[in-house]
Amino acid sequence: MGIRVIAEKCSGCKLCVKACPFGAITVTKKLARIDIAKCNFCGACVEACKKFNAIELIYENVQTVDKSKYRGVWVFAEQKMGGISDVVFELLGKGRQLARSLAEPICAMLLGDQVASAARDLICFGADKVYLAESEQLGVFIEDTFTEVVTGLIKEHKPNIVLFGATSIGRSLAPRVASRLETGLTADCTGLEIDPATKDLLQTRPAFGGNLMATIICPNHRPQMASVRPKVFKPVQRNELRMGRIIKYDYKNHTLTQRAQLLAVVKEAAKTGGIAEAEIIVAGGFGLGDAENFKIIEKLAQAMGAAVGASRRAVDSGWVSLPNQVGQTGKTVRPKLYIACGISGAIQHLVGMQSSEIIVAINKNPQAPIFNVADYCIVGDVLEVVPALTKEIEKIRLAEQDELTVTDGELESQLVSSGVRQS
Repeated sequence: MGIRVIAEKCSGCKLCVKACPFGAITVTKKLARIDIAKCNFCGACVEACKKFNAIELIYENVQTVDKSKYRGVWVFAEQKMGGISDVVFELLGKGRQLARSLAEPICAMLLGDQVASAARDLICFGADKVYLAESEQLGVFIEDTFTEVVTGLIKEHKPNIVLFGATSIGRSLAPRVASRLETGLTADCTGLEIDPATKDLLQTRPAFGGNLMATIICPNHRPQMASVRPKVFKPVQRNELRMGRIIKYDYKNHTLTQRAQLLAVVKEAAKTGGIAEAEIIVAGGFGLGDAENFKIIEKLAQAMGAAVGASRRAVDSGWVSLPNQVGQTGKTVRPKLYIACGISGAIQHLVGMQSSEIIVAINKNPQAPIFNVADYCIVGDVLEVVPALTKEIEKIRLAEQDELTVTDGELESQLVSSGVRQS
């Protein structure tokens, strides 16, 4: 792809300079000049110059593949010690929706050593077919071996769409596979849909530092590949009555390429209070003012038996540690209840928590973006509302010593009595 300025049409109006998000355009002697080293070919300047049509994108002739030869939605079934990762069940749920739109099957790739029992689980969780590759060489994740096997399976069966979890393994494996297949990969997607007109996969993810959401397509290559962060989609429910095919590949007598060797596995001691699996999260933002005020978030979380979360600005300010960060550059969470305290709702944060079942937002700015996704909205000073809410919840806990957490009904009653408006 290229871009050029048509000198005869350029008036030097500088509309393109204002529109360029990368600062790649300057105007000299009433002529726009584009620094190709800075240009990302986003087309913003072309849109801004519609009055004069003095800037145009130049597309190279791209040889497209025969899309009719590619069929099926595939999910890479990441596993550890024979246990399927939770993100796989989330991808199978979303993958089945995509497959239904295309009238194509949903399949899973399972690699490992002695993991045949897990293949049946994948059928129960929605897969029509499971491609099972077993070998001692696949007992632990090594980039070389897994890339070779996954690439081979895709080349042989030609799936239309391939989905990976955006985990440490998925983020290492997916780009290697995409490179060998000479196709595109959209990382950290928060939305996947099928274009009804073209049948291409619409892959939505944060762009430009999370300041907007971009929808990316891969119209000229196959398969279409994307990775999705855990907790973005709702997991599919197990159905013991489902039937499907398990197609076995035996690599026991096949020497796979391996340039690295696993020397040891060091298990880290489990940490309590993690936010990734928490059912209730109380999160604090920059609106709390300082680190000392963050203690009211911790006190409310303790009263509710909840985990403590935080926005990026709170983490960057040193008020709380990085493992507590929720958002695009932190953790993606899907708790039953998420209480956002003093968090304005920047898109980077919303990406990480908007799938929560119930969202309560506390902010003194009635126009805060967080209220657009909240189920219950409290417009008020977080330093006054949170302690009051904590006090009421502590009363409930004292009255019901046998209860470990506040019930949904009690919480809703307390919120309503505190002047909450339901969105």
